[in-house]
Amino acid sequence: MALTGSSIGGMDRAKAGPAPVVDQAAGDAARRAAALPKVVLHEHLDGALRIDSLLALLRERGVEPPARDARTMAAWLDANAHAGSLERFLEGFALTVAAMASVDALARVAREVAEDALAEGAVLAEFRIAPLLFEAFGLSADAVVEALLDGLARCPALPSGLIVCAMRHLPPGETLRAARLALRFAGRGPSGRGGPGGPGVVGFDLAGAEFGHPCSEHAEALALVRRAGLPMTLHAGEADAAERVLEAARHGARRIGHGVRLADALADPERRPLVDEVRARGLHLEVCPTSNVHTGAAASIAAHPITALWRAGVSLSVHTDNPLFSRTSTTAEMAALMRETPLTEADLLAMTRQAAAASFLGTSAREQALRRIDAAAEAMASKAARVGSDRGGDARNARDARDTKGAQDAQAPEGARTAERAASVR
Repeated sequence: MALTGSSIGGMDRAKAGPAPVVDQAAGDAARRAAALPKVVLHEHLDGALRIDSLLALLRERGVEPPARDARTMAAWLDANAHAGSLERFLEGFALTVAAMASVDALARVAREVAEDALAEGAVLAEFRIAPLLFEAFGLSADAVVEALLDGLARCPALPSGLIVCAMRHLPPGETLRAARLALRFAGRGPSGRGGPGGPGVVGFDLAGAEFGHPCSEHAEALALVRRAGLPMTLHAGEADAAERVLEAARHGARRIGHGVRLADALADPERRPLVDEVRARGLHLEVCPTSNVHTGAAASIAAHPITALWRAGVSLSVHTDNPLFSRTSTTAEMAALMRETPLTEADLLAMTRQAAAASFLGTSAREQALRRIDAAAEAMASKAARVGSDRGGDARNARDARDTKGAQDAQAPEGARTAERAASVR
């Protein structure tokens, strides 16, 4: 059964009669997922607002929201998410961009999104947005970035950074402008502050409708960013073919937004070398399961290709994409995967470790995050060993949990190690 955004996002549910075994299993998965550390690599700020903030900000700007209160707004978002089309899914951004179109609103949203990630157990986070979208509301792109970095800085307990997006359906000249904007703020914090002590711009991305707009259309901007040494994560292999993943890599991407169409190559001997090259390059996929269901890239959580890609040794991790639109969270994504797929806590923890290693943040932030993830793995191993002993020895659970770093290497032997080696020299 396809898992909807409302069914995993904690929204109100219609009661369909008693199902204590299912409820117990769901509750157990949610509890275990909540306890896991998180790393945020793929979350769009303009797709992550709190519903109450969205309504308040729209009204402040004199924009009538499509729903009167949080409950009906959530229902409106849920219906829009289930259109099964990436283009329809992206329409919600017109609403959120309008709500965020002031310096104060931008800072508020960035702070709140960072606080929400921290409350969920994030040990490191990168958030992304397309600053040039706000120029239509009279804001300069530089002012947008300044405000967002200021907002992130107001959540100092969470190491974080900003990824500047360009919209791939716009002319290449606009992408070049976005690239130059990202480079102006690379390594800077709000008002020129930052460096090791504050958030700055840490990467560049191409977002928006992928099909019909390959990253090769924006080769000049991507080359500029690549030559400057600013890391890139490019959306690819979500609404277009697996070959787009390698195209993005050849333009300099270290990570791939989504990349789930790569699974199509697993069953095709003539295309299997695509997967081999992804592993050899150490590419890391930022997979967003519920979003992929909503945009039609996957039929359901149970049928999502994340398990096949993971078993094939591809380095990847789990993210939300646009939690406001998909009515989800990182915890909910992990819980859904544990309920609906063969993936285990050990798998998810290993994925999180790979995410930290693939982060564009500085060495200190990555190492701190890795230490916290490894501590969680050790605690999980100790607990599994105690439970196994109490039950007469559950060797499988103890073995799975004993060394998450080892689990990572076993699942993605070359890709994961290559990604960590690349991270170590940044």
